[in-house]
Amino acid sequence: MRFMSGINHSFMHPRLSFTLLLLILMLSAACTTAQTPKKMFHNYSFTSIDGENVKLSQFKGKKVLLVNTASRCGYTPQYKQLQELHEKFGKKVVVIGFPCNDFGAQEPGDAESIASFCEKNYGVDFLMADKVQIKGNSPHPIYQWLTQGALNGKTDATVRWNFHKFLVDEEGRLIGDFPSSVSPTSTDITGKL
Repeated sequence: MRFMSGINHSFMHPRLSFTLLLLILMLSAACTTAQTPKKMFHNYSFTSIDGENVKLSQFKGKKVLLVNTASRCGYTPQYKQLQELHEKFGKKVVVIGFPCNDFGAQEPGDAESIASFCEKNYGVDFLMADKVQIKGNSPHPIYQWLTQGALNGKTDATVRWNFHKFLVDEEGRLIGDFPSSVSPTSTDITGKL
């Protein structure tokens, strides 16, 4: 009899079970929300080196490799490897160069001279942005998203030098970042394409 009353007692509290389940679901949703980016990658845009507005939404369904570039850097020959990546994997990934003068003042030129340098010396025909700022008080919004976990939903990152690379997946989620020393054609990057 005592055993039966124990069973009856457990069935007497279905509301408690429901409330507990609801609480668990709410906490789970709160944790998921904390990892969701505030603004999605594909909502951003930038100005191309030719002065055109480029919306990242047009690249949905492809991975995007974003690289801060400079014309007078020891890593400048990576332009050639970025072009090779663009030619070989262009159906899978969009390569975008973001010229920046924040690191060692190694990109002092204007848009026209940067474009000319890239084309003449490395045959660059992948997408290039107008010069951007990454360090300081007003980094470009795309670089804010790339480097702040609170915005990208994944992790904080620090761009330490020219030719730092960020890879974003087809849905606009940050896959990861790679320091300047990692070649654009290394398996660290191509293995994720």
